[in-house]
Amino acid sequence: MQRSAPRTRLTRILACAAVPVMLVAAGCSSDGDSAGSGDSGKKAGQDTTSSASATPSPSQSTKAVEPARFSKLPEVCKAITAKTAAALVPKAKTKNGTPASSSDLTSRGGCSWNGLDDKGVKGSQYRWLDVSFYRYDSDVSLGSGQERAQENLAKELAKIQETPGAKNLKTFTSTGIGDEAKTVTYQLRKTDEDFVYASIVARTGNVLVLLSYNGAGYAGAATPTQTGVANGAATAVKEAVAAVAAANK
Repeated sequence: MQRSAPRTRLTRILACAAVPVMLVAAGCSSDGDSAGSGDSGKKAGQDTTSSASATPSPSQSTKAVEPARFSKLPEVCKAITAKTAAALVPKAKTKNGTPASSSDLTSRGGCSWNGLDDKGVKGSQYRWLDVSFYRYDSDVSLGSGQERAQENLAKELAKIQETPGAKNLKTFTSTGIGDEAKTVTYQLRKTDEDFVYASIVARTGNVLVLLSYNGAGYAGAATPTQTGVANGAATAVKEAVAAVAAANK
C-alpha cells in the first residue's frame, strides 16, 4: 500500500475500479474463434460465438471430425459455490453474482462479483471475481470443438500477457485444472492504488473457462498478496471446470 485514499473519495474511486481486466471482456468469433480480454471490450454474453461458416466442399462434408465433448454449460453464477464467492469477495454487492447477458446460454455465459469490505479506520479491501464460459461445437470447416477451444486458449493467453500497464507479469502452467490451464499474475496501478491480479485461462474438452480475480487495499489497508490472489483464483476456476462436467452428466 503506497498511499491512503480519503473516505470521501471511495465512491468515485470504486466506480473506476470496478472494471474486470480479463473475463468480462471475452468473446468468440466464427472466423478466428478469438475471444477478447482487457479492461474494456465485449461482454461475455455478447453474440460472438456464431458458428456460421461457408458451405463445405464435398471433400469437407465427408471429413470426420471429433464430436464435441460437452453439449451444455452450467448455470454460470452457480458454477462458483456460494462459500467460495463469499470468501473471495466479502461484502459482495450482489451475493449470488451478477450474470452477463447472453442470447445463447448453451454456448456462452458469464458472472461477476465485486464488493468493498470496509474496516473503518483500518481501511477497506476491494475484490472483484469474474468468470466466463465459451463452448465450441465441432464443425467440418472449423475443426473439432476441442481444437477450437485449444486455439482460443492460446489467443486469450497472449492477450492477457499484453495487458497495458501490467507490472511484474508472470505466466505459468497450472496443473490439475481441466485438460490444460495457464495462469497469469500481474499488478496494475489504478485509481491511485495498487491492484493485484490473477487471470486463468483453462480448457476442459470443448469448453474454455476464463477467470479473473483481483483486489486492492484502500484508505491505509494493505495490498493483497500475489500468492493469496492466485490461490483464490485457482480455487474458483477448479469449481468452474468441475461445474462443466456436472452439467453434462
